[in-house]
Amino acid sequence: MIERLSRKPWLLAIGFLLAMALGAGLYATARAVAGDAAPTPERARMERIVHDYILNHPEILPQAMERLQQRETAKAISDNRSAVFDPFAGAWAGNPQGDVTISVYMDYACGFCRASLPAIDKLLKSDPNVRIIYREFPILSDESVTAARWALAAAEQNKFRAFHDAMFAAGQLNSGSIQRAAQAAGLDIARARTAVSSDRVEAELRNNHALARSLGITGTPAWVVGDRVYSGAQDYAALKRAVSEARRAE
Repeated sequence: MIERLSRKPWLLAIGFLLAMALGAGLYATARAVAGDAAPTPERARMERIVHDYILNHPEILPQAMERLQQRETAKAISDNRSAVFDPFAGAWAGNPQGDVTISVYMDYACGFCRASLPAIDKLLKSDPNVRIIYREFPILSDESVTAARWALAAAEQNKFRAFHDAMFAAGQLNSGSIQRAAQAAGLDIARARTAVSSDRVEAELRNNHALARSLGITGTPAWVVGDRVYSGAQDYAALKRAVSEARRAE
């Protein structure tokens, strides 16, 4: 339930090499515990225990990889907190002083993004202490990029939600539906046309793609809540659970 950029086969090879590296790391840890002195019976015993354990429990390798990825993601979020959780102009909803912020990466050509909208609306209505930040992440088509530019232009006129909702309600994404959404949102079209090709809109899209790469986001929708990234369409229960986990972690 996620629309994504195509994954390349070499990523699987990298994953395998990482798994082997993690296994080697566990093995090296045992050597460090035993010390770097000349081989001893105790050291040999420790090395054999670790060696056999890894062979008999290979499932610990993907588990270790997942834990490592979570730590790296949390650090990337911490290092880029402003870029993750500060909105572009009016591209946000909910409580501006909310104790939990959800940053959601979307593409207007993404059906799973559209399917997630009712869950977002329900969460905003049921939890007055949540803020939603909308990050434009057009990856599926050229029309996605055009729609994202118009959405950011709408955000500068404080009409983001009106355009956002009209764009997803339009169904098929094309130049005609983008213009109709802009008109339905009540945009100053001339002003928006200038904004669409502005350096600030270009910079926002470029920064969103760079940040997505650092967070391991490869598809839409993707959600940053607290220090975690969630991928794919999320229903209300899943979003509520993510918010609760973020609150507990504070």
